[in-house]
Amino acid sequence: MHKNVSKIPFKGTPEQKEKLMAVIAGTNGDKSLLMHVMQEAQEIYGYLPYEVQVMIAEGMDVPLEKVFGVATFYAQFALSPKGEYDVSICLGTACYVRGAQAVFDEVSKTLGIGAGECTPDGKFSLDACRCVGACGLAPVMMINGEVYGRLTPEKAKEIIESIAAK
Repeated sequence: MHKNVSKIPFKGTPEQKEKLMAVIAGTNGDKSLLMHVMQEAQEIYGYLPYEVQVMIAEGMDVPLEKVFGVATFYAQFALSPKGEYDVSICLGTACYVRGAQAVFDEVSKTLGIGAGECTPDGKFSLDACRCVGACGLAPVMMINGEVYGRLTPEKAKEIIESIAAK
């Protein structure tokens, strides 16, 4: 299994599928609009699971490998859903040299997921990012856009555990 493929079962609705099929129909078979369709699909579903990639490939008559290739090449696409709490740890230079990798590893261990994954209960998703512009607070972690700085692995674990307890 590719590391960015969700372990959470796909729960698409008939209404979502209908919206996606309307987007695909609107391309009139123009394969150059693949990116556009994928962006719309991500808006509809929130991410691009395998099942949605198959619908896009079949609907646009393009190889599934091409859809998957585009989905994994561009950072804007997510193959796994985002959790209620979207955790992102900066691995930019300033954060990295101040121990961000150890912070990331501890959060990953605490949540039981890796980068690009979501916990089975849908509560947390985890990603690494590059420079959030808070270098003076390095290492930093963002949770739903809120910055937590000057972290140690222990401090990051405490933050995650306090949110999980809510």
